[in-house]
Amino acid sequence: MIDNRTAPYGAFLLRVTLGVMFISHAYLKFAVFTMPGFAGYLAQVGLPTALAWPIVLGEFIGGVAILVGFYGRVVSLALVPLLLGALSVHAPNGWVFNAAGGGWEYPAFLAMAAVVQGFLGDGAFALKSVTVAQLTQTKPAARTA
Repeated sequence: MIDNRTAPYGAFLLRVTLGVMFISHAYLKFAVFTMPGFAGYLAQVGLPTALAWPIVLGEFIGGVAILVGFYGRVVSLALVPLLLGALSVHAPNGWVFNAAGGGWEYPAFLAMAAVVQGFLGDGAFALKSVTVAQLTQTKPAARTA
């Protein structure tokens, strides 16, 4: 059963948490690991170094959009492939994320949280939301005379 009185606030809290997480991970890669360091890590795990900036920008811009609720459900779902990529990189390291190289539990949890945000919607206090009905609507084809 869904409590319609409190569900929007639960979705809001999930949205804020997910947005802050994406922003903080982008900042970590940019300011702590540095972009050359992150690019080097990508090369070490067999990924193209050219992905460094798109990943960081996706995390940062996506995180801000999720945080403020600007099409947050859509952005959350759009970032799931990024999280699945992180999951695939960390999967060989074992389950717990504090294992050497980081395990798969945290990226798996975040991927599921992003999917849940996509299902729930933006919740309360969102700048610009979209409903599932709006996402699935198709515009009628133009008539020809």
